[in-house]
Amino acid sequence: MAGFGFLLVLLIIIAVVLISNIKIVPQSHAFIIERLGAFHATWGVGLHIKIPFIDRIAKKVNMKEQVVDFEPQPVITKDNVTMQIDTVVFYQITDPKLFTYGVERPMMAIENLTATTLRNIIGDLELDETLTSRDTINTRMRAILDEATDPWGIKVNRVELKNIMPPAAIRDAMERQMKAERERRESILKAEGEKKSAILIAEGEKESAILRADAKREAEIREADGKAQAILKVRSAVAEGIKLINAADPKDGYLTIKSLESLETLANGKATKIVVPSNIQGLAGLATSLTEVVKTAKED
Repeated sequence: MAGFGFLLVLLIIIAVVLISNIKIVPQSHAFIIERLGAFHATWGVGLHIKIPFIDRIAKKVNMKEQVVDFEPQPVITKDNVTMQIDTVVFYQITDPKLFTYGVERPMMAIENLTATTLRNIIGDLELDETLTSRDTINTRMRAILDEATDPWGIKVNRVELKNIMPPAAIRDAMERQMKAERERRESILKAEGEKKSAILIAEGEKESAILRADAKREAEIREADGKAQAILKVRSAVAEGIKLINAADPKDGYLTIKSLESLETLANGKATKIVVPSNIQGLAGLATSLTEVVKTAKED
């Protein structure tokens, strides 16, 4: 009975040991397996069984892209300006074995490599170039870091300068410069606006004057046309009257009476001298005599 109990305990221990040595590697991970202290294999995604007391998991490696944000580093530009720059590195482990055995404390190695690379690049640039050449600096740093970390099984996908912090005095000078630049642009825009406004006003006055002149000219033309039409109608009426008189064959008496009416009209005018045709002078005298006789008869 005691032997059976011992065997049962032994079977339970063996089962526990076997179960504990069944390993499942999740997606985007890899396990580094050492056998008797030496590298044996790299386990990928799936179910694996290791030999108890002989194999061990030396390192669990995350194969996903990762990001690390390094603390600001003091750097000196070519024109001797000291500034603080912090960087963000996006990296991915491509070879778990090299990552495990290539370098001790890979993240510290990448941080130091990033700092020295950044100082070398910024040291060749002046302050203004540093502030305006972020893309160039990022590209150069990524290329250098990717090449340097390749023996470590790490691929650097991207490097970004997060913050560039010049000294306070430099920032104040830059702010004053930007303020002056904004004020200059504002003055230019204001002057251009006033110029355009004056041009528009002048063009409006010009067009208004042209329209007034065109309207006046059109009115004068219409007035002249009206007078000309009136004169033509009067002349046409006179000509038509003469034509009708000639067609009626007027007698001498009728013509004489019309001549006397014309004389009366002339006498009522402002003329100081009237020339009377000889053929109506006698009739004029006769008319005067008749007028006097009629006047005397009325007085009696």
